[in-house]
Amino acid sequence: MSANQTPASRQPQTATYDSAFLKACRREPVPHTPVWFMRQAGRSLPEYRKVREGIPMLESCMRPELVTEITLQPVRRHNVDAAIYFSDIVVPLKAIGIDLDIKPGIGPVVERPVRTREDLARLRDLTPEDVSYVTEAIGLLTRELGATPLIGFAGAPFTLASYLVEGGPSRTYENAKAMMYGDPELWADLLDRLAAITTAFLKVQIEAGASAVQLFDSWAGALSPVDYRRSVLPASAKVFEAVAEYGVPRIHFGVGTGELLGLMGEAGADVVGVDWRVPLDEAARRVGPGKALQGNLDPTVVFAPRQAMEAKAREVLDAAAGLEGHIFNLGHGVMPSTDPDALTHLVEYVHTQTAR
Repeated sequence: MSANQTPASRQPQTATYDSAFLKACRREPVPHTPVWFMRQAGRSLPEYRKVREGIPMLESCMRPELVTEITLQPVRRHNVDAAIYFSDIVVPLKAIGIDLDIKPGIGPVVERPVRTREDLARLRDLTPEDVSYVTEAIGLLTRELGATPLIGFAGAPFTLASYLVEGGPSRTYENAKAMMYGDPELWADLLDRLAAITTAFLKVQIEAGASAVQLFDSWAGALSPVDYRRSVLPASAKVFEAVAEYGVPRIHFGVGTGELLGLMGEAGADVVGVDWRVPLDEAARRVGPGKALQGNLDPTVVFAPRQAMEAKAREVLDAAAGLEGHIFNLGHGVMPSTDPDALTHLVEYVHTQTAR
């Protein structure tokens, strides 16, 4: 498959097909650089805090009308060029019966970590019936969004494995890496099982109407290129290949992955997300031709005065000037204490500066 024959170029012509976001994913000329923000629907918005009040995170992900409202909030407020489905990367694990919860201030916590071959048997296949609330919510969303694309998403096999094996968030991933190095066959089987679960979760979202999907390998930056290529890339590649037939753009993102950008592109994405540590022109060199890039303003820049924020955004746009396709985003998610008005202004600034 050549660079100009990526699955994104075979995308079905829907109401969102000619949106700036999908054009950028396909590396086509755009009316302006499209903008969306990771974690744009969330704690930075007072309207989000109001509707989520008293509702646990995982429960909120299972209420279609609430998911719809939360997903739409940043589109209304910020005029972003795409919505991202409100959920959490551990939702499919919860749906297949893994005993886990999202603890406030901590993150996902797994009651019984997966560390043996016997534990692997607990990871059954995910069916559409397990996540019927996702199908319902995306149906509601696509009717409301009209020509605005909806991005579906899932956690990548490595990041899901890191939570399952560690039992929760980790800075060192010692248990996950111990399995990866010490029992590579069990590790490969675990990632294959998670690749199948992730694929099923993405297929549900695409078939319900998502216009693009993003695979979050949030913690892949903890790996060396050698370990990533040998022990992680094959499973992520299986996910991308399995959804290629739908023809929707596939985005791949991780944090601290500057040394892995080329490999992340190799995994099969149409768009590679870049965090703030690598300028986009250098990221393009590392990724190689045939891919659009997404990113990559430092999320803390929005706390600076408007003039300084604009100057840093201009640096990102200048670095992206020669790219085949560019989607403006932060280099990671919106921080909870972010002033929403700063994000609204940032969207307007990028749109104005890049209008063609």
